[in-house]
Amino acid sequence: MTEIAVRVATPDDVAALHPLIERAYRGDTAKAGWTHEADMLFDDRTSAAELASLIGDPDRVILLAHRDGTLIGCVQVARAGDDLAYLGMLTVEPTLQASSLGRRLLAAAESEAVARFGARRMEMTVIHRRAELIAWYERRGYAPTGETRSFPVDPPRPELDFVVLEKTL
Repeated sequence: MTEIAVRVATPDDVAALHPLIERAYRGDTAKAGWTHEADMLFDDRTSAAELASLIGDPDRVILLAHRDGTLIGCVQVARAGDDLAYLGMLTVEPTLQASSLGRRLLAAAESEAVARFGARRMEMTVIHRRAELIAWYERRGYAPTGETRSFPVDPPRPELDFVVLEKTL
């Protein structure tokens, strides 16, 4: 793999970022990878307006991964407490999953959480039915806390409840 450049997203990145996230999480294109939600959820994962809002929030940062000028991945980190950060939206272009890019973005997110927010712990949520994805995070030092959270849909869908994972940074 040629060199990967990781940088902080700006408002100008939304037009490329939104379709990457949708390709990786939803629809038939997501099925090229192993981390998709395409068989469980059918609406959009996010919107361009939501991404623009996240990018403008000083308590959040979205990191982008580019290779040869092409956006191939992203991850969001948010301040969640005095020493806690939240990891979300880890996204890798579906055809590049299992290429170590996810591990690299995860490491960059953890470093950013410490440097930007002074975090000593990172928290994340994963749909409880995604045993293979939970196992992937466990291999990287995350552990289930025993807490579950409802997936943000109305009406509630218990089959999509989240498990909470945490890692000491």
